[in-house]
Amino acid sequence: MNYIVKITGSLVLAASLLVGCSNDTTSTSTEEQVNTTSKVDLTKQQQQYKEFAMEQLDQFVISTEEFVKAVQAGDVEKAKQLYAPARMYFERSEPVAESFGDLDPRIDARLADVKDEGKGEDEWSGYHKIEYGLWVENTTKGYEEVAKQLLNDTKELRAKVETVEVTPDLMITGAVDLLNEVSTSKITGEEEIYSHTDLYDFKANIEGAEKIFEIFKSELAKKDADLVKTLDEKFSAVNDLLAKYEDGNGGYVSFEQLTKNDTKALSEAVDQLGEPLSQMAIVVE
Repeated sequence: MNYIVKITGSLVLAASLLVGCSNDTTSTSTEEQVNTTSKVDLTKQQQQYKEFAMEQLDQFVISTEEFVKAVQAGDVEKAKQLYAPARMYFERSEPVAESFGDLDPRIDARLADVKDEGKGEDEWSGYHKIEYGLWVENTTKGYEEVAKQLLNDTKELRAKVETVEVTPDLMITGAVDLLNEVSTSKITGEEEIYSHTDLYDFKANIEGAEKIFEIFKSELAKKDADLVKTLDEKFSAVNDLLAKYEDGNGGYVSFEQLTKNDTKALSEAVDQLGEPLSQMAIVVE
C-alpha cells in the first residue's frame, strides 16, 4: 500500500457545507436544502458496505491462514502462489481496514513506508516482509514468526471491523483513495516491488471502488443519471484493459511484462475514472 494519495478526504461534501452555513439570515430555500440533506437515509447502503468489508476480511483470514501454513511448512512455491490472491481481499476492503492505524501498516507496510517513518528494518512486519523472503531470498526460513504475527494481526483486524462506524463519507472518500492507490503505487510497480504481482492489487482496488459505486448506484441515478452512465463506462474501460493481462489461470501476468504503452493506457483509464468517481459525493445531498 502507498500512504501518499493525490486526493484525500477533503472531498467537497455539499451536505457538510450546508449544515455549517445555517444562521439567522439563512434563506428559506437554504433551510429547505439543509432539511432535505439531513433526511438523506443511506443506512441500508452503509450496512451493505460493512457486510461486504466483513465478508472480504473473513476470506482474508482464511487465505492468510493457508499462506501462513505454507510459509511455516517451508513450501516456497505454494506460498508464492497463495500470496497475491490472499492480498486481494485486503485490498478490496482497505477503506475499512485503514480505520485501524496500527494494524494496517503491521499487515501491509512496505519497507519504504517503515523507513519513511524513521523506523528500522527490524520493525518491519507483514505480507511485504515475507514477500521479500519469498522472492529475493527464495526461502521461508527465518520468517515463521513473522507469518505467525501476520495471522494474529489479520484475525485482530477482522474482529475489530465489527466496531467500525461506516459512514457515507468513509465510503466516498474510500473509493477515491482506492483509485489513488492505483495511480500512485500499483501503476508504477512500487507496491509489489519483489513479487511484481501489482496487477492483482490493481484489480482488487478497482473492485473495491466499484463495489462502493454499485451500492450507491440506485441513489446516484436519482440525482444524476448521466454520472451513473459515465461511471459504468469508465469502470468498464479499466476492467477491459486489465483483462488483457490475465494469465489464463485466474491471475495476472507479472508487472514486469507491461510496456510503457501498457502502463500509460492503464494510467489514463484510471485518471478518466477519478474525476467522475469523486462526484459521487452528490449522493449525500
